[in-house]
Amino acid sequence: MHLIQLNRECLLHLFSFLDKDSRRSLSLTCCQLREVYLDPRLWNLLHFSSPCQLRWDNYVLGSSLRYLTICWYSSRVQLVCNIEDWLKSSFQKDICSKHDSLVSTFLAHVCHMCPNLLTLTLSGCAHITDQDVVSVLQRCKKLRSLRLENCVRITDRSLQGVAEHGDNLEEVRVDFCRNITKAGLQSCKEMRPVIQLTAERSADMIPDNKPEEKEPLSKALQKFLQYS
Repeated sequence: MHLIQLNRECLLHLFSFLDKDSRRSLSLTCCQLREVYLDPRLWNLLHFSSPCQLRWDNYVLGSSLRYLTICWYSSRVQLVCNIEDWLKSSFQKDICSKHDSLVSTFLAHVCHMCPNLLTLTLSGCAHITDQDVVSVLQRCKKLRSLRLENCVRITDRSLQGVAEHGDNLEEVRVDFCRNITKAGLQSCKEMRPVIQLTAERSADMIPDNKPEEKEPLSKALQKFLQYS
């Protein structure tokens, strides 16, 4: 029997054993397999090991997506992306500019196309913001598990979003997010006591603290002469 003689359900089952690249390669062989590849039921789980993979045309976003993971375990996260913006060199800023909006843009698509998402895990996504997280909470109302790890721009505002919009959340983790505070965690626990909220090291880390801009010497001298 030829592969395309199998019924749709059998083909979906076979596709489910393949990784994203293999699925796409097989889908390019004929129209029938391409239709199977585009079936939303095939794409209930997506895992990405770096933001750059979000650019690849080897997956389908749809209402069947239930489990989404974006994990970036890279030295670049520690040496470049995790540094405060005002401390980055021009070279570091140039590196970040090539990928800083990738995850945020992708999550915006998830908000519009994946209302049935149940689990979201973001690890090492240094450029996502509180607004990205809050938007997911507002649009993906069925979300049960939110796990954030080493996401340096995440603050208590995300916890406030959990308290305000996490009606179906059962588990929230904010591990190694240095701008999360004990006060934010306590407030979230009080507002959503049923949520299993954990934060490994987050509230014990040193938060970002942008230094006050120093007045240029020439401007300060001008003021001194004016009022002396």
